[in-house]
Amino acid sequence: MPSITAAVRTTATVAVLAVAANAGIASASAMTRPMDAYNTHQIHKAVRHAKKAPVKKHVKKPVARAAQAVDPTSNGTPQPAGIVGNWNLVLNSNFNAPSLDTSVWQTGWFGNGVTSPVNKSEQDCYSPSNVTFPGDGTMHLNVTAQSSTCNGVTKPYTGALVSTNPNDGRASGGFQYTYGVLEARVYIPADDTRIANWPAVWADGQSWPADGEDDLVEGIGGRACFHFHDPLGGPGACDTSLTPGWHTFSSDWQPGSVTYYYDGIKVGSIATGITNSPMYIILDNTVANNNAGVTEADSMQVQYVRVWQS
Repeated sequence: MPSITAAVRTTATVAVLAVAANAGIASASAMTRPMDAYNTHQIHKAVRHAKKAPVKKHVKKPVARAAQAVDPTSNGTPQPAGIVGNWNLVLNSNFNAPSLDTSVWQTGWFGNGVTSPVNKSEQDCYSPSNVTFPGDGTMHLNVTAQSSTCNGVTKPYTGALVSTNPNDGRASGGFQYTYGVLEARVYIPADDTRIANWPAVWADGQSWPADGEDDLVEGIGGRACFHFHDPLGGPGACDTSLTPGWHTFSSDWQPGSVTYYYDGIKVGSIATGITNSPMYIILDNTVANNNAGVTEADSMQVQYVRVWQS
């Protein structure tokens, strides 16, 4: 699973840089923000001809960090932003403690300590030291310009990943869900006015691609993108207006469809290839190969992750 999923995520990164100006098949619909659709066939073509982009290092931009948000509530229970329904809250991870709740979350990708990235072409390994809780009510997922070594390979950067996978070989309760709303309030790191690096909020099935992959948001080519991977492809689109900072990202996964919301506003819907097997949740901040403007920027921060089911 890691190597196949990784290939698609690298593919998407390069493709948006190469083909965002030429929209392919419009897989998303009913959009209320300006979006860029991209075509899976164009993506594979772009990867074959991609050249490695120059890398910027040690560029830090001070950005306001206030994490306060007003949660929509019903009788005191948080509700999804902009998604009407009779919802039962089944996961409520608030990252305001001094450490990670390891009964639900684990650092790294299929292993303890410093682990290999999801994608072998990423320019970092994942270190638990880059998952920090500095006392501001959020979890920080840091990218640093320190080299790291994983699986015998030294990378120029160090990144961070946490997941709820209950089947990654470690003793953890974990968390999986089938259908419902997944929502995360996240600070997206900035490189000037663009999204920096490759921050992502996504969910993955145990057998990829048969069990699907739901990407709520990925920073691809400086833009915020969503897509849903299945055995036949990965349709989706990129938001051309969303800027770095605090945002709420949600996906409403139902039989036969997934609808995406940014800050409570519907940005698109996918109704082909939607899988029905359980998925676990992944949050990561990493450095993509072939991504123009790689930078060590301010951290990706996470205030909460929630799941509701009807």
